[in-house]
Amino acid sequence: MTYTREFRNPDVAKHLLERIADTVRDHAGSMTFMEVCGTHTMAIYQHGIRSLLPEKIRLISGPGCPVCVTPVDYVDHAVALARRPGTVIATFGDMVRVPGSTSSLVNEQAAGADVRIVYSPLDAVALAAKHPDRSVVFLGVGFETTAPTIAGSVIEAQRRGLDNYFVLCAHKTIPGPMAILADDPGLQVDGYLCPAHVSAIIGAEAYEPLARDHKVPSVVTGFEPLDMLQGVEMLARQVVAGEAKVEIQYSRVVKAGGNPKAREVLYRVFEPCDARWRGIGVIPGSGLGLRPEYAAFDAATRLPVEVEEPREHQGCACGEILKGKVTPRQCPLFRTACTPENPVGACMVSSEGTCAAEYKYGT
Repeated sequence: MTYTREFRNPDVAKHLLERIADTVRDHAGSMTFMEVCGTHTMAIYQHGIRSLLPEKIRLISGPGCPVCVTPVDYVDHAVALARRPGTVIATFGDMVRVPGSTSSLVNEQAAGADVRIVYSPLDAVALAAKHPDRSVVFLGVGFETTAPTIAGSVIEAQRRGLDNYFVLCAHKTIPGPMAILADDPGLQVDGYLCPAHVSAIIGAEAYEPLARDHKVPSVVTGFEPLDMLQGVEMLARQVVAGEAKVEIQYSRVVKAGGNPKAREVLYRVFEPCDARWRGIGVIPGSGLGLRPEYAAFDAATRLPVEVEEPREHQGCACGEILKGKVTPRQCPLFRTACTPENPVGACMVSSEGTCAAEYKYGT
């Protein structure tokens, strides 16, 4: 606890805020920094960081919530699998309440489907071993942070000779959408607060193309309030100096080269593929699909089901919120038709969603 308190020291926070104000005082124009990590989004709201910064600095949230960026057709596919006789759906908790076109996994569970919340992909492997007469499908949602553990579950299932364990893949890699949003003339992103968990795997070097090709400063930042403030200060200094480079604020965890062992496991099982992002569309090479030698674990091909035509919910602004183009309060459904108890969009469901953060901590 003492270690945590050191990163929430109010005196140090005040000093950092003064340094940020000094840095931008004589700079002409404003600066817009985007965080692309759901945990960063929650931290910014929880600690009121946005309101502490000079008016010249604007923080916006990007596509950093893995559940939020998962498109509606994937939810529909999971719902169709849940309705398949003899099938168990195993998933992390947030996914069960994400609305599909006409249903959700929690609705299917209430109707009798076997939908189980697990805390690890290996829990799903254990379920497959315990129920050899049933097909266990793990919902493979998440960025480079969770993909290595899911890859490990596939390797473990293969080692144990399980032929009833499957993964419905929707993994995504984060640098692709960051590059697209960097070039979006409607956004004008002046700097990225890069995701800490993802960066621990892929390393800060993965953002070098953003700085080199798109001229956007990037700082890999931790989650505590002082981490966030120092990350903002580092970005502001780059903008004022006219620089665009990659820096690591979260050096106690993240290295330039990331975690080679985790990446080896990840890319032993998965390979890059095109992926559809909610609100952004298909980004070539931004997904992770099972390699041919692990095709036996692919729920999409091994367990054919009829999936309904996807339909987005009218009025839901999740897509624009994930691109940082509107705020939750600009969505006509926020706090009215869409609440945590009755979510219309994924951004209100997930514990890392921008709408959930605004609902819980916004003023």
